[in-house]
Amino acid sequence: MEKLKQALGFGGILSQDDIDYIVSHFKVVNVKASAHFHLIDVVANEIAFVCKGIFRVYALDPEGTDVTKYFVRENQFMVDLESYYAATPSKDAFQAVVGSEIGIIHKAALNKLTEEIPNMYIFLKSITEAHLLNKIKDNDFLNFGDAKTKYLEFTRRYATLAQQVPQQYIASYLKITPQSLSRIRNELTKQKC
Repeated sequence: MEKLKQALGFGGILSQDDIDYIVSHFKVVNVKASAHFHLIDVVANEIAFVCKGIFRVYALDPEGTDVTKYFVRENQFMVDLESYYAATPSKDAFQAVVGSEIGIIHKAALNKLTEEIPNMYIFLKSITEAHLLNKIKDNDFLNFGDAKTKYLEFTRRYATLAQQVPQQYIASYLKITPQSLSRIRNELTKQKC
């Protein structure tokens, strides 16, 4: 849980004693590839921290096809914020792309910690803001350029994801067909030769 301790040190808001106490409330869980941390239509009542691995966040389109919205990487927290704060059924699912290890804390435990540790509220607010800004930044390139340009930008920004995430999830995230992505990858491979 060393990575979680480092993440809780973000901004120097929490003391080392507070961090150690908070970490003691997290439960470490191993999640197999393709297994879910959170499902659609379930109210989010847990927050997870990705110690190791990658998750994809997806929703269902009107035809019932799952569409990858974004990826959660190591050293990031994950939760459906709207579901968590409004106590409404989630529209998103969180699925492990590869075997992963996460630390989970229940909402009740987090609420108790917020009452016990004065700076916890400030920390949660700063982490939430950072999370939202990262989501905006992560997706800013999806609205510009053709499929090849988007794929090249994805591989530039997220080289590790490009190597570890299955092609169909990358294609879904880039809003192109797996066949188009395969053509782009083949074209780029030929250009390197």
